[in-house]
Amino acid sequence: MSSVFSIESVFFTFFGYSVSYLEFVGTVLYLSSVVLIARRHWLTWPVGIVSVLLFMALFYQIQLYSAGLEQLYYLAACLYGWWFWSRTAAGDAEPARVAWGSARGMTRWVLVTLAGSLLLGWGMSHLHVWLPGLFPQAADFPYLDALTTVMSFVAMWLLVRKHIESWLYWIVVDLIGIGLYLIKGVVFLSLLYVVLLCIALWGFWGWTRSAKAAPDDALVAANL
Repeated sequence: MSSVFSIESVFFTFFGYSVSYLEFVGTVLYLSSVVLIARRHWLTWPVGIVSVLLFMALFYQIQLYSAGLEQLYYLAACLYGWWFWSRTAAGDAEPARVAWGSARGMTRWVLVTLAGSLLLGWGMSHLHVWLPGLFPQAADFPYLDALTTVMSFVAMWLLVRKHIESWLYWIVVDLIGIGLYLIKGVVFLSLLYVVLLCIALWGFWGWTRSAKAAPDDALVAANL
């Protein structure tokens, strides 16, 4: 792997913590994409694509395999989101219209989250046994990692489809991520999740306010 994409390639030191080029650039781009999505701007998708590729390399190197595989989904979601938002946008300068999801649809997604987390966690806990050449070390916190992965999958889909509940999912993911990455020693990324938590709260507030201001656009969506 090229040194610039290695976590051993240090960009700067932050209070004794060495921040790699990979972690720094990925973090800045990811943070930018989240700010853009909170503002309902379509540019979130191309910026997100680049950050996804960088984080894919990062998570592989710190043995968070669920989070690494999760980036493949994000890549597909960003590509789809770019297309979907472009297709439904009133104009490039016009913020995207958002809506609440249906109670039935959200209940379904909660059940999918629980079942998916258990299944993925079990799979991740055996990955080093099934594919020792590709994953030489056992996954750390496989079920907790799987929970954040599945929740992120669901949140991303809801976000792409412009559903306000996506931010509630992100708030939980960010809270877990703060502790998980701190334990793993990826301090800069943990601090990012503190910022992301604040943005998620802001995004939820902003999208909710937008829905209230435009009742015709905020009708409950039957299809999630």
